[in-house]
Amino acid sequence: MNKAFQDIANAGGTTVRTWGFNEVTSPNGVPYYQRWSGSTPTINTGTDGLQNFDKVVAAAKANGIRLIVALTNNWADYGGMDVYVNQIVGQGQPHDLFYTNAKVISAFKSYVSTFVGRYKNEPTIMAWELSNEPRCKGTTGTTSGTCTTQTITKWATDLSAYIKSIDSNHLVAIGDEGFFNQPGNPSYPYQGGEGVDFDANLKISSIDFGTFHAYPISWGQTSDPAAWGLQWIKDHATSQKAANKPVIIEEYGITPANIQGSTYTSWLSTVVSSGLTGDLIWQAGTVLSNGQRTSNDGYAIFPDDATYQVLKNHAAALKSRG
Repeated sequence: MNKAFQDIANAGGTTVRTWGFNEVTSPNGVPYYQRWSGSTPTINTGTDGLQNFDKVVAAAKANGIRLIVALTNNWADYGGMDVYVNQIVGQGQPHDLFYTNAKVISAFKSYVSTFVGRYKNEPTIMAWELSNEPRCKGTTGTTSGTCTTQTITKWATDLSAYIKSIDSNHLVAIGDEGFFNQPGNPSYPYQGGEGVDFDANLKISSIDFGTFHAYPISWGQTSDPAAWGLQWIKDHATSQKAANKPVIIEEYGITPANIQGSTYTSWLSTVVSSGLTGDLIWQAGTVLSNGQRTSNDGYAIFPDDATYQVLKNHAAALKSRG
């Protein structure tokens, strides 16, 4: 952990977004934060549970890093929303019941209360995020057919206010991909079909800043993904100004490697010039002392990558903006 945070700090990074969740139905040899037995969850406060997250906080603090912590996942990685739905409502039930089922909401709030309450006076935590990439659909693709942008906006309004009632010391964001709600727009991330309305969500009084992600190729924007990403950044900067709230791009990725450096240089220059509050790379890679490289889903940037210098230069430029 210390080496990872050290590499980020050496690149000029000041903030890391990380996971505050891992749902399991049986221990699998790695740290987990909540274990389920039927419909009953038990939060793990042991050395392989929240005490492990204490070490994350301590390592971040030692390297001058602040943390943005997401509290669940839209996707099946590390458990996420579908574990709540499967264990409480029934296996394979619609993903979006996470946002509307009273028992599921109560169980998640119980987890949030314990996790957030544990760190409510910890200055190393910068912000809480309701989820990583909430959508009407999850990994399984099952939905009730009734989930709309209003469903997720209502959930975000309720849950963010709940977090504020527990912890008034930290910022709260949604952790969404920043999809707009413009039905009929020819570009998929602007159509609102995933149940996310960025501008409506940014207006929620208990949401302190907006978030968005950028994976143009994965989202079908293949004709000129670099140019599409530039406009995506500019449009969110426009929303930032309209709402008078900070907005950050907290995940972005493009491949292949031969266009990565030039694309990121262009995108990050636009972050600076547009007035967007800031950005986080997905994802920071580290080479450990034994030579092992941390996980890489194709987007990780390691200190020995050419793009690492792009990020260092950008960090300096962003700080010089003031």
